[in-house]
Amino acid sequence: MRIYALLILLLSGITTISQNCNSTLSGAIIDLHDNTALTGATVILTATEQAILTDLEGNFSFTDLCDETYLIQISHPFCLTKVYKVKIKGVTEKTFYLEHHLEELNEVTIAGKAYDTKSKTIMEMNISKEKLEQYSSGSLGDVLNSLSGVSSINTGNTIVKPIINGLHSSRVVIINNGVRMEDQEWGTEHAPNIDINTAGNITVVKGAGALQYSGDAVGGVIISEAAKVPVKDTLYGKTLVTAASNGIGTSLTSQLTKSYQNGWYGTIQGTLKRFGDFEAPEYILSNTGVFERNTSFRMGLNRFNYGIEAYYSLFKNEIGILRASHLGGAQDQVRAINSDRPLIINDFTYTIDAPKQDVTHHLARLKAFKKFEGLGKVTLQYDFQQNNRLEFDIRRGDDQDDASLDLELKTHTLLLDLDTQISEKIYLKSGIMAGYQNNFANPNTGVRRLIPDYEKYDAGIYGIAEYRLNESLLLELGGRFDYSFMDVFKFYRTSFWESRNYDELFPEIIVEELGNQILTNPQLDFYNTSATAGATYQFSEDYTLFFNYSLASRAPNPSELFSEGLHHSASRIELGDLSFNSEMAHKFSMTLQRENEVFSFSINPYINTINNFIVIEPTGIQQTVRGNFQVWEYRQTNAQLLGVDIDASYVFAENLSFIHQFSLVKGYDRSRDEALIDMPPVNTKNEIVYQNQKLKNLRLALQSEFVFRQNEFPDNNFDVFIPETQTTEIVDISTPPDAYHLLNFNSSIDLKTSKESSLTVGLIVTNALNASYRNYLNRLRFYADDLGRNFLLNLKINY
Repeated sequence: MRIYALLILLLSGITTISQNCNSTLSGAIIDLHDNTALTGATVILTATEQAILTDLEGNFSFTDLCDETYLIQISHPFCLTKVYKVKIKGVTEKTFYLEHHLEELNEVTIAGKAYDTKSKTIMEMNISKEKLEQYSSGSLGDVLNSLSGVSSINTGNTIVKPIINGLHSSRVVIINNGVRMEDQEWGTEHAPNIDINTAGNITVVKGAGALQYSGDAVGGVIISEAAKVPVKDTLYGKTLVTAASNGIGTSLTSQLTKSYQNGWYGTIQGTLKRFGDFEAPEYILSNTGVFERNTSFRMGLNRFNYGIEAYYSLFKNEIGILRASHLGGAQDQVRAINSDRPLIINDFTYTIDAPKQDVTHHLARLKAFKKFEGLGKVTLQYDFQQNNRLEFDIRRGDDQDDASLDLELKTHTLLLDLDTQISEKIYLKSGIMAGYQNNFANPNTGVRRLIPDYEKYDAGIYGIAEYRLNESLLLELGGRFDYSFMDVFKFYRTSFWESRNYDELFPEIIVEELGNQILTNPQLDFYNTSATAGATYQFSEDYTLFFNYSLASRAPNPSELFSEGLHHSASRIELGDLSFNSEMAHKFSMTLQRENEVFSFSINPYINTINNFIVIEPTGIQQTVRGNFQVWEYRQTNAQLLGVDIDASYVFAENLSFIHQFSLVKGYDRSRDEALIDMPPVNTKNEIVYQNQKLKNLRLALQSEFVFRQNEFPDNNFDVFIPETQTTEIVDISTPPDAYHLLNFNSSIDLKTSKESSLTVGLIVTNALNASYRNYLNRLRFYADDLGRNFLLNLKINY
């Protein structure tokens, strides 16, 4: 009897401490990428193996749960499966966030959604990874030439500077892996210091719509982005080798990436290019070789809620400049310009002698982001650049191996950006920046310094709002304010100081008078306002209309303000003006786009009115102890550029298509009622492409490129006295060369070499007919023809 009583008491005790199993867990599964509900997500209670699917609103609910801690496993297609620990007590509600769209990870880089970085009311032009690989041995300017409305101003064939809708140099902002390039871009023969093999894709924005990066992009913005890294355990890479017949050289680039499921990743890349003297159809272009060495490293942690990335690149390039472009007396200048052949032609060599450039550019960046619920994504970035530019002139005596120009530019920049999704219809991006720049012009060159020592301080703030009125109409409005302060120390020749009337205009900046020189300390402030407003309207599935107005304001660069001397690699004397004001540009652009599997096109007319436009043009010739040199002077005027870019493609059959490009831009000096110098001539490209994926992705393309003669140009000819003959002759540096036509061939095929690797073999032939021609925008057109036929063999190994 006692045993039965104890058993009853024991069972009663168990009952009194038993749990309440009438609790519930409910909630929602949300896409962390864009805060949308995830329908059909699987939610599993691991202890009981209960499983349910979320409904159309992403909601779920479990009943009859005990008050204890459970493990909840949640999975969804294209999401990382997650396990959460949840403490249940009574009615419990939880919201869970999954990392959806795994292929769109890597938000540390600037390659996120389009609205995160660029304007959505300007049709952007993109260069794919495949196109970049075709130009692996070339430069940024070479690959951008493949886009309509984008051309280049060249110094030979190795110094290629991009032009967007007729504007170049300081008016075109280049973003390299999230960093605005600061690399002495003011010179027309200063090519961008970018290895295109570091880019996964390149975007061109024709106009100042990308206020995130700058407000002074009067011409446009070029954005080079690194390739995305997948969030998974993998190791992959590629190696590209290019061999070229013209220049008899090779280019080698290789890249290796390691990534992990937990978000960590790292990439190492390197490029080596070596080419000897290039050739025109009938002669060697002596001293035009190039020797380029580049490397870059990238590592970071990438999660949806936070991430960090460190990046470093080294770009080093030694470039020869056509020997026949650097001559001595006035008679030689006239003879060279009037001659059909260069006055100096030597045997082929890989040696790079003076005149030449030797440029080294370091870039380091540290970037981190964090997403805050209710606020948005906050991004903080610090970057540092050091650019050392050496220019070697033809010198005699003990200093013949010394640089004539030695500039070192150091730039520090701090950026803070905020991306906020205010509502389903309103998106806001804003940010602030601060920068410090120091330029040191080495006085030990023994030559008068072209650019002075200076310190420059920058500060900026911007905001860009997008409003989605409905599914068809998107509105955009943005503004930016920039402040720049320059603290400069410069020596002026007394004769030049007085000839410009500076002694009356700027007496307060004189520090000291030293014989025939005056030491000055200009301190300049520039306040620049920029804005953008636009709309994108989608008529139907095929048709979209883009409209954009942009206001861009650009402060004059140090060269435009302070140049006073010989620019050695340009082989000319350049003169700036201390009284210049900021440029102010108003650009209206419209694009009608049709995207269709059979027939696609885009038509982009625009007009750009620029007040206080700064132009440099030849004004005469000057005798110096180093020889006779052309004199080019900067001046300000009111300008207007208008034009149209057209792209079209038509698919004739399953594997056969036709591609057309047409670009026209006209530039006018409204103050003088004449044409602007260095405007791209009308050009058109037509290409027939055969591509068959069933035949190992065989691709064959034949391109016809026709460049018209530039018929609108200013008359900058001048007279020069020839001592040898005691006569005066006209130096014709204005008349553009004739129109020309080029045929180019491009082909490639993919070969499977193993389960994990593949080989792509490509053959490119440029100027297939070996035509002799001169490009109006090539500074060396006065002395030699452009490149002749070139065979390029490309090998790409993916592994």
